[in-house]
Parts: sequence; C-alpha cells; structure tokens
Amino acid sequence: MNKIKELEKLKQEIIADTSLPLTTNLVFGEGNPDGEVLFIGEAPGALEDELVRPFVGRSGQLLRKQIRALGWKEEDVYITNIVKRRPPENRDPLPEEIEAYKPYLTRQIEIIKPTIIIPLGRFSMNYFLPEAKISRDQGKLFRTGNWHVAPMFHPSAALRGTTMMNAFVESFKKLPAMLQTVKKMKSG
Repeated sequence: MNKIKELEKLKQEIIADTSLPLTTNLVFGEGNPDGEVLFIGEAPGALEDELVRPFVGRSGQLLRKQIRALGWKEEDVYITNIVKRRPPENRDPLPEEIEAYKPYLTRQIEIIKPTIIIPLGRFSMNYFLPEAKISRDQGKLFRTGNWHVAPMFHPSAALRGTTMMNAFVESFKKLPAMLQTVKKMKSG
C-alpha cells in the first residue's frame, strides 16, 4: 500500500474513533508523504479548524514563509499536529488529549518516515524528548529512537517578541545543514 493510501486509512480510523476527545473538525495534516521534513505542532487553531488545514493562521503564515525562505516548497514537506482537533478557546491541549492522539501521530510518522522531524513548541517536542526544555534545546539536533529531531519554538511564540522571533529564524536557517547531517549519518 502506498503512503497516500496508508495515511487516508489512518485518517478514516481517527474519524471512526469515537473515544477521542474534542469534537471539532479533524485536521489530519498535509504535504508530501515522501518528504524528508516533518513539522509537528501541538493542535489546530480556529482558522485551521475552519479550513481543515494545519498552520494556516498567523503562525502558519510565518512557518510557511520560513519554509520558502530556505528555498524549500511547502508541498515538499509534511505539516501536522499531535492533537488533530482544536481545543476549546484555543487553549493548550490537555495531557489526556495528547495521550489519546499519540498512537495516531506515531503511526503517521511511521508511514511518512521523514529524515528529520521538527517539533514546533514544547508540547510536540516533549512527545519525543520528555526531559527537554524548549528555551534550552530549540535549534539543536537530537536522535531519539529511530528519529532525528530538531525542536524549534512554535511560530506563535516567535510572533510574541523580537528575541523569540530572532531565535526562531536563526533555528530555521540551520535546518538545511541539519538535514544534510542526518542524511550523511544515515548513508554512512
């Protein structure tokens, strides 16, 4: 079965799973399932829920701008969230919501098999690196299990101030070199 069909099957399983918390629209993810880079946020916001697409609001515009600034195309990466439905009033996802969606994210990652995973913000970073601190570890490359992970500030955090924005942009600039490093490690 090809990746597109596997992802569609997984999406249908999530839709059918009535035990999952939250009842807003399912925002599964989008992009190239054969892409080398997987961006993972925490949960959809209001505009994402409305348009049923990840990262399309203000923070999504920043993320997509930075992807293009690297000379990459949005269609060449894959973008998703841990929690696939919007929490009420755009609050942070609760631990039990993250736990409920974790098995689905795990399977989504296993289908895509990215070269590098970019968790955006502390919630998605802690999925891979439970002991990490976003302020300390963002912009660094880690290996955890089968995955190479480079956590970054969430774009919404970058929008809150110049210091965070500068760190976000600088970390983003490191991504091509990190990707090449991981590719060399995997081939060598």
